[in-house]
Amino acid sequence: MTDMLIITLREGIEAFLIVAIAAAYLRKTGRAALLPAVWAGTVTALLLSLAVGGWLLEYAVQPIYEGMLAAVAAVLVVSMAIYMNGAGKRMGSEIGARIDAASQKPGAGAWLGVFLFVVFMIAREGVETAFMIVAVAKNEGNEALVTGALIGTALAAVLAWAWLRWGRRVNLALFFQATSIFLILFALQLLLYAFHEFTEAEALPFDNSYWHAATEEWAEGTYAKIYSALMVLAPVGWVAWKYWGPRSVVGKT
Repeated sequence: MTDMLIITLREGIEAFLIVAIAAAYLRKTGRAALLPAVWAGTVTALLLSLAVGGWLLEYAVQPIYEGMLAAVAAVLVVSMAIYMNGAGKRMGSEIGARIDAASQKPGAGAWLGVFLFVVFMIAREGVETAFMIVAVAKNEGNEALVTGALIGTALAAVLAWAWLRWGRRVNLALFFQATSIFLILFALQLLLYAFHEFTEAEALPFDNSYWHAATEEWAEGTYAKIYSALMVLAPVGWVAWKYWGPRSVVGKT
């Protein structure tokens, strides 16, 4: 549940911020007539992401495919963490510039430009989320995942609204730093799970039975649960250090 909550919180923040910043920018620049393109693009991207998730759940049922899914999800997690740590501070200005470029065309062209921009931006986050959610579901497979996803999505919506409403009071940079720590640890777990599934499928060029048994506790057993707790405690510790450590500057400006 915790894995799913943090994944949907992190990805939900990015998606909600994209939509909220795009809508606010269009209103601010007197182009509110293009807002329906933002809403249509959001719905289209969400449907596309759900379709990808449904396809993955239906077809990724064999150990070899589960291993491939976990490996791809791990790569996406790492790339997302690196990208957002660099782009988080300039997200608003980047979205504004892209909206400007997309809406320069006259008439229907401007509507289509904004629509395609939103579809691409949201679907990129949604498809990444689908890969990660299905990878977690294949690994854990219980109803608590749904609860975690709903809580994470709701918290993401609240935090995105708060960031737009109160601006500097929400330390978005620290949020991305903390969740990046979680995501890097999560990626390592996914890689181990991928290795475990590849050995179950006997797809690796060595003693698959030995390594499958050796990684059982780390991939799905007691050690996996301990590691999951570490994934939560590490980012919490980072936030605590940034707030109360000897060189802390958070909240002192």
